[in-house]
Amino acid sequence: MTQLPHENTINSYELIDEENPPMTATYIHEGNSIDYTPAADVAAGEVVVQGELVGVAKIDIKANALGALAVTGVFDFPKATGASTAIGEGLDVYWDDAAKQATTDSNSGANKRIGRTIAPATDDDTVVRVRMSQ
Repeated sequence: MTQLPHENTINSYELIDEENPPMTATYIHEGNSIDYTPAADVAAGEVVVQGELVGVAKIDIKANALGALAVTGVFDFPKATGASTAIGEGLDVYWDDAAKQATTDSNSGANKRIGRTIAPATDDDTVVRVRMSQ
């Protein structure tokens, strides 16, 4: 049996039978952040890709310590600068983990979707404002 905390209560737990799991979905939490235990230190603001999921560390997370990644919210992500790097408002943007920047190019799925821009970014802007949604 696993104990899961009940929402809106203190020290109240629900027992989940792992050998006979429920056949319906069970609400856990809103999902604005997810648990994350990194192998190496993660700095606040660092973008972390787990499979198809992109998250942002809101505070520093020490190696091998449980922390959390934001997977919703509005964040400024770094972007390339220079000619033809402007990103319009309302566009899907992706995280290029190799370049450590947001882009409108999915690179055939290699770059993972962050969400949609909520403000335009010019060629000279170093960041683009994105509402995370995956």
